[in-house]
Amino acid sequence: MENTNKRSFLDKFTEVSAKIGNQVHLRSLRDAFTTIMPMFILAGIAVLTNNVIFPWVLHGEMLAKFQIFGTVITNGTLNIAGLLIAPMIGYCLARNKNFDNPISATSVATSVLVIMMAVNVALTPVDGKVPVSITGVLTYSNIGTQGMFSGIIIGLVATEIYMRLAKIKKFQINLGDQVPPAVSKSFTALIPTLLTLSIFAVISAILIAGFQTDLITIISKLIQEPLRRVNTSLFGFLLIYSTGNFLFTLGIHQTVINGSLLDPLLLVNMNENMAAANAGKEIPHIINSSFVTVYTQMGGTGGTIALIVAVLLFSKFKPYKDVVHLSLAPGIFEINEPIIFGLPIVFNIPMMIPFVLSPVIGALVGYFATAIGFVQPLSVLVPWTTPPLLSGYLASAGDWKVIFLQVLIIAITCAFYAPFLKISERVSKKQAEALATEETELT
Repeated sequence: MENTNKRSFLDKFTEVSAKIGNQVHLRSLRDAFTTIMPMFILAGIAVLTNNVIFPWVLHGEMLAKFQIFGTVITNGTLNIAGLLIAPMIGYCLARNKNFDNPISATSVATSVLVIMMAVNVALTPVDGKVPVSITGVLTYSNIGTQGMFSGIIIGLVATEIYMRLAKIKKFQINLGDQVPPAVSKSFTALIPTLLTLSIFAVISAILIAGFQTDLITIISKLIQEPLRRVNTSLFGFLLIYSTGNFLFTLGIHQTVINGSLLDPLLLVNMNENMAAANAGKEIPHIINSSFVTVYTQMGGTGGTIALIVAVLLFSKFKPYKDVVHLSLAPGIFEINEPIIFGLPIVFNIPMMIPFVLSPVIGALVGYFATAIGFVQPLSVLVPWTTPPLLSGYLASAGDWKVIFLQVLIIAITCAFYAPFLKISERVSKKQAEALATEETELT
């Protein structure tokens, strides 16, 4: 009866988690970030080039001229992150909701984002100390990483309002079948677009004229920053990331939780780190996107490169050896579904424990080594498929101490995986023996 109740709880938990992961807004958010991720990776390469490669061979004025290369890439990627994410979310949400004209949602989301920005901004001249008020400009602080969360919210809300208005037949202008489809769709979207932009324009005017503020500032101060402080704190990060890993042991991909609650905020931190490194300033955030790749998921979610090493060193169980031989090549590039579902780790209680807790060990080592100044916060965004050790070298802009930390984490988590691996072997052998006995009795 107790086993039935436990199984029922796990089934219900799995069902609820799957529904959350398939929620259309969260799914659209993940799709949008996946679409623009190559631009942020390029920005990471630009930061690495500007701060590591160019200084090796260039100096003085010539170095400054060559570093313009990284600066313009940063301006076209990191510094317009909010402006990139809003239309991507609009498109992905419209597509995932089967809206018949998803491309129109991109223009609506982009326009609304700009409508909600401040008309006058305070900027300090290069040779001055007192800020001056300037009108008719868009600042990187509004359309860049600081405005990313605003881009997310506006992309979701503006697209929802636009699609709802577009479904009202009275607002649809039908020009007949003889008109080209592109022209017909633009007229169909005309009134819903006008109404959506007008609604947000009224809100923006009230905020600016009546309260001397704007929606971007409100979202940043009241939502983005408090949420980021909680979710990317050490405790918040470990709690959310471990919950995502636990879901993976139930067969639900960890991006269900992490992709929605962590990844956008980690990316904001990562982008700010890259911008600071590119400007020669102090790097602000310990926990960021590359922190996950370098310290918590070497070999993939669960830090399974350590499990692969443990099997190769300590296991003589042929089924596990066979799985690891198949999993080694993809595991080096952070793809670990073969070992998660092949060993398996899914619904394998002995292996679930180190799978969830090994990333916690890696995160704690990386966090406190950074906090005490042994290494600097990571300042280069690397693709999550970057192999261990190489990922640490690149993400730290060439700090060999980060590679030492990665080796240390692999050694510790390998030792942590080893006893649970032996328990799992015994369980597998007993299950195989029981199955063989049952088949013999039936025969």
